[in-house]
Amino acid sequence: MAARNTARKRAFQILFEGDQRDTDVLTVLADWIRHSRTDTRQPPVSEYTMELVEGYAKKANRIDELIAQYAVGWTLDRMPVVDRNILRLGAYELIWVDGTPDAVVLDEAVELAKEFSTEESPAFVNGLLGRLKDLKPTLRRDEA
Repeated sequence: MAARNTARKRAFQILFEGDQRDTDVLTVLADWIRHSRTDTRQPPVSEYTMELVEGYAKKANRIDELIAQYAVGWTLDRMPVVDRNILRLGAYELIWVDGTPDAVVLDEAVELAKEFSTEESPAFVNGLLGRLKDLKPTLRRDEA
């Protein structure tokens, strides 16, 4: 579904911008919404983009803990900013969004890595999110 693909890409861009500016992602989201309403050159922010960013914001600390725990040989600070934010978005959608099949989440994250990051990034993103997918029942049980 092209609309969801676009929504994920925008959510990733908002997370990336927040990381780069060291600003809360909800502030960046509000900026994007405001700009889309006042500047006809800016595309609207979809409901799904808002759902992803707001959902991520609620789970951000837990998501960073999971990424740090399962990213073998990488700390969050040392990880490329693009990869870190693709993983953040993918981990949120994979673990806490029930309406999207796991295979779609992994595929979309890998496609973002192919488009925006290094040659090695798609395999890294796929491997880490694949590990989280395998652990998903345990991770969700731990949240309950």
